[in-house]
Amino acid sequence: MNSKRVYRQDSSSLRLSSFSVGVKETDLWIAVESKAYHEQLPARVEQFVWRLRIELEDYLSKNSHLASSLEPELVDNEAPRIAQIMARQSNRAGVGFMASVAGAFAEAVGQYLLGYTGEAVVENGGDIFIKVDQPVKVGIYAGKSSLSGKLALQVEPDKTPIGICTSSGTVGPSLSLGKADAAVVVSPSAPLADAAATAMGNMINSDQDFGKALDYARKLEGITGALLVYRDKVAAWGDITLQKAGSCS
Repeated sequence: MNSKRVYRQDSSSLRLSSFSVGVKETDLWIAVESKAYHEQLPARVEQFVWRLRIELEDYLSKNSHLASSLEPELVDNEAPRIAQIMARQSNRAGVGFMASVAGAFAEAVGQYLLGYTGEAVVENGGDIFIKVDQPVKVGIYAGKSSLSGKLALQVEPDKTPIGICTSSGTVGPSLSLGKADAAVVVSPSAPLADAAATAMGNMINSDQDFGKALDYARKLEGITGALLVYRDKVAAWGDITLQKAGSCS
């Protein structure tokens, strides 16, 4: 999917200003407080993303097995911080190293932005870091499911910063071994949410798999909620508020 994602166009706010940053495969939609936005900010974020990517790509060039592994992997003490975070959270979720990359970048950029703004939303290919002072809705997009675009998660400010990440076997280029239209995970850690969403998505080949996937989420420390969509069926668990989709705040 390209940077003109429909759900990005649906996100608007008078108090927030948005912009996009793209560096290779990293394709970010970002919203910050309008009073904190200035014309140099996109360039600063782009430079920050370049630094993260160069560090990670250099490490992967020396440890190429990490890029394709579907199992937990260890990294050494020389690994850059983002690689250490990815390994830690992917290992907790029981999936491969790269399963947490989009969430890790979203969170790293979000934390960077909080040096400039009190509120920040960073979306990276459906994986989102959120820190807000007012409630927002996050729409659930689930491919050809009849529920796609009709549901949203309500995010309360006292629950942020938070990560909301989605894996799909029917939408987007990311690898999924399952057939879920959407496996959505909520966690204070965006990279953990990303990795866990991958793990849950891998489990879903029909709605009969909802139970084992939600049991997995319940048992994984650090996960606060999960939502699954398969065709016209939905299941949810945890501290989440599900609403009809509408324009995001």
